[in-house]
Parts: sequence; C-alpha cells; structure tokens
Amino acid sequence: MRRTILIISVLAVAGVVAVVADQVTRDRDYRALLTQGDTALRTDQTFPAVEYYSGAVALRPDAMLPRLRRGEAYRRRGDIDRAVRDFREAAALDLAATRPREELGDALYQLQRYDAAIDAYQSALALDDRLTRVQYKLAITRYRAGDLPNTIAFLTRIVSGPDSTADMQYLLGLALRDTGRLADAQRAFERAVATSPGLIAAREELADLYAKQRRRSDAIEQLQVLAGLDRTRVERQIVLALAQAKAGQIEPAVVTLGTAIERTSDDPRVYHALGQVWLQDAEARNDRSSLNKAIEALERATIATIAPSDTMTLLGRALLRDGQLDRAEQVLESATTRFPVDSSAFFYYADAAERLNHLDAARQALIDFAAVAGDDDGQAAPRALRIASLSMRLNDPVAATRWLRTAINEGADPNSGELVNLARRLKLPLADASDR
Repeated sequence: MRRTILIISVLAVAGVVAVVADQVTRDRDYRALLTQGDTALRTDQTFPAVEYYSGAVALRPDAMLPRLRRGEAYRRRGDIDRAVRDFREAAALDLAATRPREELGDALYQLQRYDAAIDAYQSALALDDRLTRVQYKLAITRYRAGDLPNTIAFLTRIVSGPDSTADMQYLLGLALRDTGRLADAQRAFERAVATSPGLIAAREELADLYAKQRRRSDAIEQLQVLAGLDRTRVERQIVLALAQAKAGQIEPAVVTLGTAIERTSDDPRVYHALGQVWLQDAEARNDRSSLNKAIEALERATIATIAPSDTMTLLGRALLRDGQLDRAEQVLESATTRFPVDSSAFFYYADAAERLNHLDAARQALIDFAAVAGDDDGQAAPRALRIASLSMRLNDPVAATRWLRTAINEGADPNSGELVNLARRLKLPLADASDR
C-alpha cells in the first residue's frame, strides 16, 4: 500500500514538474517571439513580424500585447482591415488599456470611417482624459467628418486650459473659418503662431485672411516670415513678391525675386513672376523701361522649356503693348493650345488678330473665350457685341444677328451707339432683337 502511494506521489510530482516545465518553455518561447517580432518591425520587415506575433498569439491567446503589435505590423504594411481586427481584439482583452483604442482609432481614420474612429478615441479618453494627443486626434476626426459644431465646442473647451497646443488652435481656426466666423478664426490662427512661431500652415491661413480683408501689410508680413521659415522653396519668394507687387511695392518685389534668382538662376517660375511684376508696373505707369524688362524676363522664362500657357500669355500681352503685333499674335496663338490653357490667352489673341485685320481668327478666339469664361467675368454682353461687330465686318449677318441678340439678352445697354448702329445695319428692330 505504501509503495502504491509512493508511486502515485512520484507520478503527481512528475506531472506538476512537467506542467511547470512546459509553462516555462511556453513563456520563454512567447517572449522570444515577441522580441523577434519587435526586431523585425523596427526594420520594417512587416511580413516576418506578423509571423512572429502570430506565433506569440498562438502561445498566449489571452494576451493583449501580441495582438496590438501584430495590428501595428499589419497597419504599417497597409493591411488596415486586419489591423482593425487585431486592435479590436486587443482592446477587448485589456479593458483598461488606452493604447489599443488609440491605435484602433488611427486605423479607422485611415479607412475614413470617421464615426467609428470617434468612438474609439472617446473610449480611450474615457479611460484617461489627460491624453492630449488623443484629444487632438478626436478633434481632427470630428473635423474631417464635417461635425463642425462639436469640433468647435470641443476645441474651445480644451484650448482654454493647460492642455492647449498650437495644432489645436490651428484646427479650431480651420473649423471657425469653415463656418464663416472669420474674425474668430483669425484670432485662433494668431494664437497658434504666438504659441508656435514656426507653424507654417497657420501663417498661411493668416496671410490669406489678411489679404481678403485688404490688410496687405499684415499679409506681406506673414509671407515674409513664411519665406524665411521655408527658404528651400522658391514658391515662397514668388508668392511674397507678387503680394508686394499687388500692394504697389514694385522695388521690394523685384528685390525678393532677385534673391530667388541668386538661389536658383534657371527656374522659369521666377522669371515668370519677375516678368509679371514688371508688366504690372509698365501697365500702371505706361513705362517703357519696365515693359522692356518684362519682355526680357518673360523671354527668359520661355527658354529651354515648353513654357506653360500663362507664361506665354504674359509674354504675348507684353509684346502686344510694345507694338510687336505679329510676334504677339504667334505667341498668344501658342498660348491657346497649351494645356492647361490660360483663358485670358483667347482674349489677348483676339485683340492681336483684330489689330492685324485677321478678323476670322479674332472672332473665333472671342467665341472660344466666351465658351471658357461664360459670364463669370461680367463681360458677357460687351464680348457678344464685339463678336457681332466682327461678324458684320466678315459679312456674316446671320452670326451678327445671333450674337447681337445674345448681347441684349446678357444685359447690353440698348441705347449704346454700337448696338443701335449694328441693329440698324442688320435692319433688326431693337424691340424684336431680344429672345426673351
């Protein structure tokens, strides 16, 4: 009997030892798989990382961590749906963990499932409302979802406290701007740049708002700061120079572009902007010297490249003003064939062609311009009247009548001399000229 009891005891102890040994082995293998997965993930080897983490999940199906890490690996390799599944399971396995809920929100945000992402972020904040990072993510997700009232209410509450950040102020400004509260938006952007002077996006919004209010000096100040913060982008210098020119500051604009040319002497965009500035000055002051400089700069902008339509249009305008009609017509005709087309190219091409008595080309250019511009520029009536006049000069009374009626329907003055004269020549009573 004693021998039997002893044998049973030995077997029991052996069984316990075997279970303990197996558990130790499983724990060792589990930790090893996690370490291997982490090493692979750090070097962006996402496929082996998934395999290692999956092995850890098989060993410890009740553990949150391997599912969280595997979800991160899935997300990094672009398999967002599987990442969402793992993050959900990780969150369910650890009801007190905020990280799986935040990661779940991030993945759902990538899928543009904004309402579900909002729920995930809110669940993380319910566990720890001090997570400023998650607060910002919740706010931006609400903004992307189009929920502007809740975005504004949420951010207004946060930015008034110690957790406020420049990014939150900027996002609040965007939401306020989108609801038409421009003065409040401006204040939010101003607070954002005061908190973080290098926040480029907020300064861009401020420059735009100041420009819309015709606060040109304030807008230029922001653009100058942007140009200083982002020195590697020549576009910053160009935007600044064009704003200076628009404010009548021609010399500072030229200096700004001169600095840009020193940094990148062969960029056609800089010469395009310089030509635009000089042409603006030439047109404003009827200045021959500025006109010559405009032509020189714009010619540089068209060298060794297929110049875009807007550059060709500017050069054509300058040549037209200089009286070089033949060349202006050629340049402007080319401008109408390069895409995307600067719609004003048709208008100036028509002007050049008409002055050279190429009436058919002038009329067609104006018709093309009318098709592109519609009535957005408020010039539909005078444009239609001009087409009618060209049609008469081309001995095309049918087209002239049609365009005369269009001019009247678009609101042309029925008492204008040109309109009355055309109606008389077409023997068209003005009372019958309208299609209305």
